[in-house]
Amino acid sequence: MLTELWYELGRLRGRIIGWGIGLAVYALMMVLLYPNVVAMDFAAYLEAFPEEMLAFFPGITQIGTPVGYLDTYYYNYMTVIAGILAVGVGAGLLVRQEEAGILDLILAHPVSRSALFWGRYLAMLICLAIVLLAGQVAWMIPPQSADLGLSWQEFTRPALPLLAELALFGSLALLLSMLLPSARMAGGLVGALLVANFLLVGMANLNADLERIVAYTPLHFYQGGFAVEGVNWGWLGGLMGAALVMAVIAWLLFLRRDIRVGGEHEWRLLPRRRRSSQQA
Repeated sequence: MLTELWYELGRLRGRIIGWGIGLAVYALMMVLLYPNVVAMDFAAYLEAFPEEMLAFFPGITQIGTPVGYLDTYYYNYMTVIAGILAVGVGAGLLVRQEEAGILDLILAHPVSRSALFWGRYLAMLICLAIVLLAGQVAWMIPPQSADLGLSWQEFTRPALPLLAELALFGSLALLLSMLLPSARMAGGLVGALLVANFLLVGMANLNADLERIVAYTPLHFYQGGFAVEGVNWGWLGGLMGAALVMAVIAWLLFLRRDIRVGGEHEWRLLPRRRRSSQQA
């Protein structure tokens, strides 16, 4: 399993470096801008925003505080931004190489399917953790971070629910890649569900009737920047548990999967009729 873990991390190193630098640069910019944002006239600033926009950024009413600033400018929409990485990695974790005609050659070596699956799954989680860690370090290192008045523990808390959300959507993409004909279809579907969930949470703040639907969606249990004040460990455990359940189902499907030598799987709504062995 360790061999597959290091192999997959090597395959993901480009994404780790690229996404890590991207989040770090963005977080660094937000740290440097914090003193200027605090000096703004928030009353006039908030009046310029329509009610519909405020519904999608719940922390904006507290933007002058460290919690509101972190939630508005980073954690609120980081589920969608970093979610692109999680969904892409999860959907292509195994099926992408199958479509390229490589996975069957890898399985021809003395490696079990379980070791291959869990090694790569662990590599996905480590990849997501490293990328988020790069962003966290960028928030904490600059001298301007002292203006936020947060300890390193408080800076770190919101990253835990974010990692749990990314693990869940990445696991869902992995599961659907075992069920749908192609990795691109699985990634596209989970990406659409992620964006729809984000929009639904915002619309629920405008329409109370939608709250009953949102209560059963993953982002309902996401704390965002407000986790600075304390992590809801029950929600966090539930998200990680759901991700693990989907990973286990994907693993069981992978054990029984008929590996193709290349190309995408077919998706037939009706079974193909067998030709008669006897000709009239």
